[in-house]
Amino acid sequence: MRKSRLFVSCFAGLALISVSACVTDPNTGEKKVSRTAIGAGGGALAGYLLGGLIGGKTGRIIGAGVGGIAGGAVGYQMDRQIKELKEQTSGSGVDVSEIGDGQAILVNLPDGVTFAVDSTTITPSFQATLDKIANSLVQYPDSLIDVMGHTDSTGSDAYNQDLSKRRADAVADYLVLRGVSRARIATIGYGERYPVADNATEEGRARNRRVEIKITPVTQDDVNAARRN
Repeated sequence: MRKSRLFVSCFAGLALISVSACVTDPNTGEKKVSRTAIGAGGGALAGYLLGGLIGGKTGRIIGAGVGGIAGGAVGYQMDRQIKELKEQTSGSGVDVSEIGDGQAILVNLPDGVTFAVDSTTITPSFQATLDKIANSLVQYPDSLIDVMGHTDSTGSDAYNQDLSKRRADAVADYLVLRGVSRARIATIGYGERYPVADNATEEGRARNRRVEIKITPVTQDDVNAARRN
């Protein structure tokens, strides 16, 4: 019952954000949620996404050895990478979006096409799509990557936690095999803790079974600050 109430309140919050913060993209004429509004409301709605990098930022920046993006170019590069990722993954079931106030890119890999039931082996039919995502990460190297696994509420908490972590690791390992630096990547399994849909329905459970890749750009200021600490 507690999880059901939590889902309803989160859904209501998302509806409020969508209604009150819709803006028109001057380039496309499309309606979308403003970056500022997502940054203000999204933290409460999905804190695990906007709560910072897994394991902290400073140490990971130094360990990854990234050079950093010029501050004024971050927004342009993010928009370009999002556009390219959407085009490259079109029709695959993958969802690509911006989260936060221009803070990161979220690539949502759906369970049904990424893994077989109860498996951590990436399906052969999905590998070509994941290859394209890996190529994008190689092409845009000045970012840190969080790979996050999620399950539905079926099964025990312990089993779901383990399965979600193993699936996140499987995606990370695949990206590394395709040339993405391991030093840029961190993984975590969240189990059933962060549903995006109602676990009472099969459709909702299917949406909750997912792996997310969060791509967080690193600026030159971030690099300089990390080196000073």
